[in-house]
Amino acid sequence: MIRTAGALLSGALAVFAFAPFSLPLFALISPAALFLLLKDIQPLKAAWIGWCYGCGFFGAGVSWVWVSIHVYGGASVLLATLATSLFVMALALLFALQAWLLVRIFHSKTTSWLGFIAVWIGFEWLRSWFLTGFPWLLLGYTWLDTPLKSLAGLSGVWGLSLMTLCLAIGSVQAITQRSSKPLFLALALPLLSLSLPSSWTSEKPVPHLQVALVQPNISQHEKWDSSQLEAILQQHIDLSKPYQDHDLIVWPETAIPSLYYQAAPYTEDFFSHLNTIGTTLISGFPFMTYDTDNPDIRRFHNSLGIFSQGNGVYHKQRLVPFGEYVPLEQQLRGLIDFFDLPMSEFSLPEHTDLMLQVGQTQLATLICYEIAYPELTRRSAMNSDLILTVSNDAWFGDSLAAEQHLQIARMRALENGRWVIRGTNDGITAVIAPDGGLNQRLSRKQPGVLSASIPSMQGQTPYQKVGVWPVLGISLLLLLLGLWPRPWRAFKDHAMTG
Repeated sequence: MIRTAGALLSGALAVFAFAPFSLPLFALISPAALFLLLKDIQPLKAAWIGWCYGCGFFGAGVSWVWVSIHVYGGASVLLATLATSLFVMALALLFALQAWLLVRIFHSKTTSWLGFIAVWIGFEWLRSWFLTGFPWLLLGYTWLDTPLKSLAGLSGVWGLSLMTLCLAIGSVQAITQRSSKPLFLALALPLLSLSLPSSWTSEKPVPHLQVALVQPNISQHEKWDSSQLEAILQQHIDLSKPYQDHDLIVWPETAIPSLYYQAAPYTEDFFSHLNTIGTTLISGFPFMTYDTDNPDIRRFHNSLGIFSQGNGVYHKQRLVPFGEYVPLEQQLRGLIDFFDLPMSEFSLPEHTDLMLQVGQTQLATLICYEIAYPELTRRSAMNSDLILTVSNDAWFGDSLAAEQHLQIARMRALENGRWVIRGTNDGITAVIAPDGGLNQRLSRKQPGVLSASIPSMQGQTPYQKVGVWPVLGISLLLLLLGLWPRPWRAFKDHAMTG
């Protein structure tokens, strides 16, 4: 019972390491506590402790799912609580498997601390792609506002997660075993991070891009009401008009909440005017295509398109389960309002452009949740001048989600050495520097426009060139080092009895 309560508590404490709290000490305490809780127990008990830890970790960290289901999905308090609990418990199974595997392989071994680090990193990576992935709350995000963040340019958020675990678990091992040897591994990456350059990329010698990011603050209860379409589009236009002299105006995710032919009567004059004066406008909108194999089937995409001074469309490549598509659709459609949300019928594209071009500037484009995928962003941004991401975090109300999402976007800027311009419906609209610092931001829940002059960047960070693989390689090496005594003893026993 004490271990169970300790697992739940230590998992929940991790939330304080992430935004908006941003206290990285808890990123050390939380996994260190789990490591101690897994000592001297059997694999099945370890799975239970790992699952309880995961319930605390995700229950506190992604509690904002409840807001989306209840407030905007129309589910009752009871049903929203049940659905959120099932989501959290399902995610926690990964921690259960992680703990079971660790104890099964390293039971009673003094090198289990090396295995703990390696297995944790492996499961963070697994979580980034398994069943479309949920790469939220990776430990490395917690160092974004510290001098240790420089490691991200070398090895991405993965390297910072590895550093966190080496520091936390190595310190615990040094204390419990009264040995200084684990401290060498614990301190190696922090010291390396402090010695790294602050920037791997540089500005291009070209004019800056003058950008206006429009934050309309449209209520989710009104956004998809067809009777509000004209008023919503007019609000975007009115906010944009004072910034017509800019190179680029950005409207957020699904700012046009209809197929374009329905919106055209209200926007065509304004877009034509922008085209005449040479201003590019990019907006999120639903895009319809027909299935190549069956022309009678229509498919909808969550897209980002250029509506003046150029052309190009980007279709979202990572969809949010239940929010943008419904697994087991035939069984769940109509069960509760949440499964019939207006934007829950999106499809993955067969192909899409990864960048949109504004003049001579190449923009890597990512929609909402996609910015959470380190490897997807890395591939998209590799040859870009800057990164554009749009979102609609109004789905999550005043929960932790908006600050966590901004923290993730800041890490993507740091990993890729690119400016990130982030346009949102109700916040947090922001301009993020290549070092992950917040250059400008708008307040939440208020309409407004953020105007900024953005440099184009050139060059690539080491992480952009090689991705997650070096960190996975180091983790594999730690795993093998942890396992080494077992095959060595087996060989020696065989030799003695042979």
